[in-house]
Parts: sequence; structure tokens; C-alpha cells
Amino acid sequence: MAEPPLFEAVSTPHRSLHPFGFLVLAVLCLGWALIGGVVFLVVGAWPVVPFLGGEALLVLGAVLLHHRWSGRAREVISIRSGLLRVRRDRGRGKAFEATLDPYWARVERDDQRGLALVQRGRRVEIGRFLSEQEQADLAAALEAVLAAYRQPVFDNPQLREKG
Repeated sequence: MAEPPLFEAVSTPHRSLHPFGFLVLAVLCLGWALIGGVVFLVVGAWPVVPFLGGEALLVLGAVLLHHRWSGRAREVISIRSGLLRVRRDRGRGKAFEATLDPYWARVERDDQRGLALVQRGRRVEIGRFLSEQEQADLAAALEAVLAAYRQPVFDNPQLREKG
């Protein structure tokens, strides 16, 4: 059986376009193409009509494709069995994975370079999908769990005081 993680944080990109928003965008794009197509047909510029429809479909297809790819993107930071792992999946099949020793890793937060885990000169950026406040919360949580990892509590019944 797999050992449970000591810490695990999963972050995903913010999704501002919900299904209703996409429906509104689709109605606006297709309505604009339909109204424009009618206007161009009335003035006799009928060759423009297929381009208006194609343009609307191209915009909606690009938005759908981006929404699909960004929906799969995620970053997972986990600590288990002496291993700190950062796995970043961009949603297009390309993944980045870095492993660090949690005993030596430290959290570094810089206004210009962002949030990162640093170990012996190696810098792994984390929290790319997070706001500044969420990055601060993640940094505090990681610092706390790494400090707890470095200060293990051993409970040996033979060494307990008898009272």
C-alpha cells in the first residue's frame, strides 16, 4: 500500500469563462456573423458571407481549444517518503517534473521572480497559476511543513519517564 503524502497541494489555472459565458460568446459571435451576412447579402457583396461564418467558427473553435487545454493544466507539489516532488502538466501532453530533498529545500519568494523551491542552487518555480495572496498562503504552508519535516518527533516508549 502506498504511503500517504505528508503534504500535497494542487493548483489549476483560473477559469473565467464558464459554460454560460461561452454560450453568450457563441450567441454574440454567430449573431454578429448572421446580421453582417444579411447586410452584405442585401448590398450584393455575397462572397463576404462565408468568410463571416468561418471567422465566427474559427473564434469559437479557438476559445474551445484553449478552454480544453487550460482545463487539463495543473501543478502538484507533494512531500512523501523523503521526496519533494513538483509536477507541472501544461495540458497539452507536456509535463515537467522535479524532485528535491525536503530536508535541504527551502521556499524563496521574490517579487520579480515569483515563488520557488530552492535546493543547492537549483530553483524550481511553483505557484504559477496562483494569485499573490494564494502564493503567500502556499509559501507559508510549505515553510511550516518543511520545518516540521526537519524537526521530527520521535516517540520511544522506553525513554518515557515513568511516573
